[in-house]
Amino acid sequence: MNSFSLFFKTLLSKSNISLSKDLTLDEVRFIISKINEYFYTNYDSIGHTTILDDEFAYFSEFHKFWERYHKDILNPQIDDLQCSLVADVLHKIFVKHGRQPFYELYNTHSLIPDEICRIRYFSANQDFRGSRDFEELFEIYRDDPSIFDKENINQNPEDFLKNIGITSLSQNDKRVKYAVKASQLLIDNNIEPYDLLSFCQNDIKKIRNLLINNRGSGFGNKKTDMFLRDMVVLGVWSNPRNFDKLDVASDINTVKVALRARILKTDIVLVSSFLDIFCYQYTLIDEMNAKAWRRVWEIWRRKYPSECIESPCLIDYLVYRVIGKEFCKESLYIFKCESENHTFKWHSARNRSCQICRKNKIKSKAYVIDKRLPCTDNDGHIVIEKSKFVSGDNPLFPDLKECPFEAVCKPKTNIFKKLNPPKSISILGQTGWESAKTKGNEGGGGLMS
Repeated sequence: MNSFSLFFKTLLSKSNISLSKDLTLDEVRFIISKINEYFYTNYDSIGHTTILDDEFAYFSEFHKFWERYHKDILNPQIDDLQCSLVADVLHKIFVKHGRQPFYELYNTHSLIPDEICRIRYFSANQDFRGSRDFEELFEIYRDDPSIFDKENINQNPEDFLKNIGITSLSQNDKRVKYAVKASQLLIDNNIEPYDLLSFCQNDIKKIRNLLINNRGSGFGNKKTDMFLRDMVVLGVWSNPRNFDKLDVASDINTVKVALRARILKTDIVLVSSFLDIFCYQYTLIDEMNAKAWRRVWEIWRRKYPSECIESPCLIDYLVYRVIGKEFCKESLYIFKCESENHTFKWHSARNRSCQICRKNKIKSKAYVIDKRLPCTDNDGHIVIEKSKFVSGDNPLFPDLKECPFEAVCKPKTNIFKKLNPPKSISILGQTGWESAKTKGNEGGGGLMS
């Protein structure tokens, strides 16, 4: 704690600041320069940290402090009582709706298991950032299967990235490396992705370790667990050993729900990514989130052993896609009529008409003045009932009127906090922490858009 204490004491002492009067401009200048110096600049002898299998100079004195003390400051904890309440909710869903809410994924367009596995293997380690979904990749494969050939990918990784449509995204050097390393693993062992299960003696945990330990291939815990989960859920691999060792894929949605449902708690609200230098908070919360959802599953399995899903990773689709992306977002919009002095609530921001006037056969425009989480408003059912999971074709939850997690989160009480998940800034890359470095006596530096 010494560096932070020294920084704070310097602010109070060396400027002769008196808390009994307003700051002078010179004092403001001094404070800003010291904040910038401590948080965002370094010097030649600052030292190094090891991360991403490499060694980097510390970004700043605060970076050294944050690396050592971020866990103590955040103090993330798993709340067993809340985990038990969530387990009860998931069990009720399982009893009422069966396995489908936990096994629903996406259309594979009648491709055979070998083809599905090949497509998912070479796409699982790439970050698509919502630019393309897996169903589109299946269509690309049907048009030209050679795009996903391991030899082609290994020899022409740039063409592979171009063909699957992600060259417009950032950090292409990293993506090329991922493609080469993932294909090389298969070439070295003379196997195809589909053969991974037999190659690892039908043990999905061994596949997990094999992929994660293939450094530089992009297969981190989250992406590996998602790939392996899909192979089981989609019926590509049958009855592998250690399926229960896979975790819920930790992302902004599963973390968001964990924080708001209070199965995961921290002593302070999460800090901005601008303070989370080299993503220590992000990594910690990512790990704790997976543990929290595993704890939910363990309690569920203990309480209802004959009515439980086979692995924590099967919670992922329901929490990520249905609860996190669909229900747990500010999608109840408050509109005001341009002509009349009234407001109304609606499920879409794309609406342009006053729906109250429309019922009276009057044409009037309306505009958004606010938006809310559906669960925090008594009229939240307006959003829930319009969800494709409730009223679409073959809905998972027909006639649902509120988020299943309302009983846990208690969003209409003072207990509830609309906590947000952490964000990360890449360590490497054109807009990452490494490119943002500057020395204390030079000025400038910082992240670019």
